[in-house]
Amino acid sequence: MLPRLQILIASTRPGRVGPAIAQWFHAFAAKHGGFDPHLVDLAELALPIYDEPNHPMRRQYTKDHTKTFSEIVKAADATVFVTPEYNYSPPPSLVNAIDYLYWEWQYMPAGVVSYGGVSGGLRSAQAIRLMVSTLKMMPLPEGVALPNVFNQIKDGAFVANDLNEQGAGAMLNEMRKWTDALAGLRDGIRRQ
Repeated sequence: MLPRLQILIASTRPGRVGPAIAQWFHAFAAKHGGFDPHLVDLAELALPIYDEPNHPMRRQYTKDHTKTFSEIVKAADATVFVTPEYNYSPPPSLVNAIDYLYWEWQYMPAGVVSYGGVSGGLRSAQAIRLMVSTLKMMPLPEGVALPNVFNQIKDGAFVANDLNEQGAGAMLNEMRKWTDALAGLRDGIRRQ
């Protein structure tokens, strides 16, 4: 059985291009063959600004949206965040989603597919790596940066180039190594 890879679409704004990029990455990951990829769209989950009365470390969730999100993240073996860059940072929707949970993220490899203008979202990706390391996730240095992303959107679909695919392949190869290495620790999280 292949490890489960959640591909999390971070942007929730109208007119976003994240779903097109995530669809490309999902198809690429399926073709790669090292994972069972699944899309998770924060816009569909519609998480409000963190509204639980208890700290996420306690796992005493009172809201259905938190319980649903907890089960989604807990089922995953690895995560790829598909994210834009807003003011040198990830979008608030992603920061909020990460903050919703604690244990569910632990010992999970994390990759980033970032996009934007000239920088390709690299500052956002670096901020995410710092943030998730606090949750005992393994942020991969390998990633996919998509500069001037709008030039690669054709008829609503993202059209990857060779460099994009090379970066995605390198990230997935490394992610599989870390997923296998952390599997025992992830199983322990699921049993809690």
